[in-house]
Amino acid sequence: MAIKRFFIRICMHNKDKKKSQRRITRLLGQWLLVCVCIALICTWLFVYFLQNWLSDRETKNLLSINISDVTADISDASDENLLALTHTVADLLEEGRTDLDVIAEEYSISEINVVNADGVVTASTYESFLGYQMADGEQSGEFCVLLGDAEEYVQSYQAISYDESISRKYAGVSLSAGGFVQVGYDAEEFQKDIDVQVIGVTRNRHVGQNGYIIISDESGMIVSDRNGGEGEDLSVTGITLDTDSVSVDQKFRAEVYGESCFCMYEYTEGYYIISVLPVSEAFSSRNMAVATTVAMEIIVFACEFLLICFLMWHLVVKNIYKINDSLSEITNGHLDVTVDVCTNREFTSLSHDINATVDTLKRYIAETAARIDQELAYAKEIQYSSLPGIFPPYTDCIQFDLFASMNTAKEVGGDFYDFYFAGEDRLAFLVADVSGKGIPAAMFMMRVKTLMKGLAESGMEVNEVFTEANTRLCENNESNMFVTAWLGVLNLKTGLVEYVNAGHNPPLVKYRGHEFHYLKSRPGFVLAGMDGIRYHKNELQLSPGDTIFLYTDGVTEATDAEMILYGESRLLAAVNREEMTPEELCAAVKADVDMFVGDAPQFDDITMLALKYKGDGTEGN
Repeated sequence: MAIKRFFIRICMHNKDKKKSQRRITRLLGQWLLVCVCIALICTWLFVYFLQNWLSDRETKNLLSINISDVTADISDASDENLLALTHTVADLLEEGRTDLDVIAEEYSISEINVVNADGVVTASTYESFLGYQMADGEQSGEFCVLLGDAEEYVQSYQAISYDESISRKYAGVSLSAGGFVQVGYDAEEFQKDIDVQVIGVTRNRHVGQNGYIIISDESGMIVSDRNGGEGEDLSVTGITLDTDSVSVDQKFRAEVYGESCFCMYEYTEGYYIISVLPVSEAFSSRNMAVATTVAMEIIVFACEFLLICFLMWHLVVKNIYKINDSLSEITNGHLDVTVDVCTNREFTSLSHDINATVDTLKRYIAETAARIDQELAYAKEIQYSSLPGIFPPYTDCIQFDLFASMNTAKEVGGDFYDFYFAGEDRLAFLVADVSGKGIPAAMFMMRVKTLMKGLAESGMEVNEVFTEANTRLCENNESNMFVTAWLGVLNLKTGLVEYVNAGHNPPLVKYRGHEFHYLKSRPGFVLAGMDGIRYHKNELQLSPGDTIFLYTDGVTEATDAEMILYGESRLLAAVNREEMTPEELCAAVKADVDMFVGDAPQFDDITMLALKYKGDGTEGN
């Protein structure tokens, strides 16, 4: 009656079909347009911020690279001039000159020190330095390399150790008689020598296409400027160097000669080297990328919108109309009508479900079909000694006949079966398949098997066994392994089977006088896959002579040499060929699988368990 009412509601709903079709189509189009617009906006924002970040990074790199190049050129020029001057002083000393003060004044040198082979200052323009051991100071100790194999050494421009208010640059040249001469001069002195070179270094240098380099001395006077500002104060460019708030190598923004620019500076050899790049050039690539992306995405999304609408109409809406037309005929009493919309998997499944419902109304026979494609690859077998291997297992029990087998693909695996009494007249039986392979799968199988048996024998309900087992298996499961399982508890007196399924293959059930069919039930989530899962108990009533057959996916997913699956249909045909005992049933299925596979290698374990309920033993033999 409930199914009839369902079809009546469908029929009433279809009375205004054309109007409803227009509403569905319009609603789909509206929501699709909203989604497309949101996607466009999100994509534009993402591209904008990404390109902005890339432009900012490229700008920093461009400014920094040009500063580094100029710094290196200035440093090289300064080093070259200072070394030439130091060699001149060394030559004078080799000629016998000892008037260091006169030499220093003659060549505008701030400091001259003569050091002997022991690293001691023997002559200096500073009398307080006489007798000083060069190795005792951090800065002076660097020149001790001249007491070895080095012939010349230049130290970077920096504050001197004995007076940090004074910055000076030193160079040293070894003497032929041993020791070396050290010459130092201040920025003001050596800048006079290299100003011409500095101007040449930056005059024709471009930062990007329109950027440039500006160099000023410590006082802020411009030394080199492509715009002709030499000799002027740096402020005429619009740049104000606040070294307290803007650090070296930090990008900042300024109006340079009336144009908004990104700037970066470095201080070296007494010079401020400022790299300048117009903002318009820095963001030109960003603006071009965003504009191109926006234009292309408008075209692409518009085409996608039209294509999706077209596909939605032809693949979904039209098929819904076809199904509704068939349902209208069925609800009007034409039960021989079949729904045949098989354009894709979803509508094929829906058509099959409707046809199965109609068959149920016609024959009042439940036909169930459940296909669960679980690709649990590389399952391995546990040692046979851990599984019950004596059949019949309980010779004094006449209420049932049971047989199980496991054929492994490799040395060790993860499939297992088990059966035991979980109380008086309560037989627990299960089949499970552990993910993974090799020794880890076998160890995890042993844990699952022991845990399941302990929980079941404690008297818990089958669903509570799985719920508690899942909680414990999720603890410290760093390997992320999981297990599918089907557990049933048979009441030997009543024939009632209480069972729970954790993502496992559906079993086959044969009622006496009928053929095997798949047991349809909604499976729960796999064990150890997610903490907090609660499992639900299902019930199946067996009568004397009924049989239930459990198996792992190694049966249905066995493949031949052409990689064709054995499948559930072949399994169903194999078990329905003739009336068989549990042992004969397992042997027949294994033989049929072997015949189908042929010479192809076995990739997965094949595990089966068959249970025939006999009741008090007077029936079903």
